[in-house]
Amino acid sequence: MKFLLDTANLEDIQQYNQTLPIAGVTSNPSIIKKEGKIDFFNHMKKIREIIGTDKTLHVQVIAEDYEGMIKDAEAILAKIDQQVYIKIPTTEAGIQAMKELKRRGINVTATAIYTKMQAYLAIAAGADYLAPYFNRMENLNIDPREAIFEMAEEISRTNSKSKILAASFKNVGQVTAALESGAQAATMGPDILAAAFAMPSINQAVSDFSKDWSSIFGENVTIADL
Repeated sequence: MKFLLDTANLEDIQQYNQTLPIAGVTSNPSIIKKEGKIDFFNHMKKIREIIGTDKTLHVQVIAEDYEGMIKDAEAILAKIDQQVYIKIPTTEAGIQAMKELKRRGINVTATAIYTKMQAYLAIAAGADYLAPYFNRMENLNIDPREAIFEMAEEISRTNSKSKILAASFKNVGQVTAALESGAQAATMGPDILAAAFAMPSINQAVSDFSKDWSSIFGENVTIADL
């Protein structure tokens, strides 16, 4: 499984890229808005500098029509780099754009997926990643666990190379549920990653271990000191 950061905040990306096995960074217009009116392309280049070329960078188009999506994709690739995964909303125009981009050999992430039918069409169009919106699906009374399971089944049935990059989470439980349902990857905000280590019992266990060690070997004595 792969864990990606769903943020454009450079400090958060720097921190978690150093400490955790992060496989890449995803962004969208709403995430960009949180950073203010940034120099968009230079900002994306800085993210690439932080994560390197061995990790994936996913950048979303703004246009809603086919021609505009292609132009946005061309600009992203020209002004950031050719390895970027172009995030395309899974609409009718988006599917058309995915087909064309894949014809050109460009990396594509199908985003804004709420239904299995959207996912099946994106798989058929050759999308590299599918991004089902877990929490938003739940809010619409759509079972994201069942949907992700069936998406994974369709990928297996068709011997597709597409992978499921689950997104839109409000808590750690949703992330683990998505992965257990068949998603090969999940992208989440820094708040979700922080919550994964926030359980008081974790820190208490570490503290207890330290106290037990100190009671035998003394305060501030580590294994390396022996």
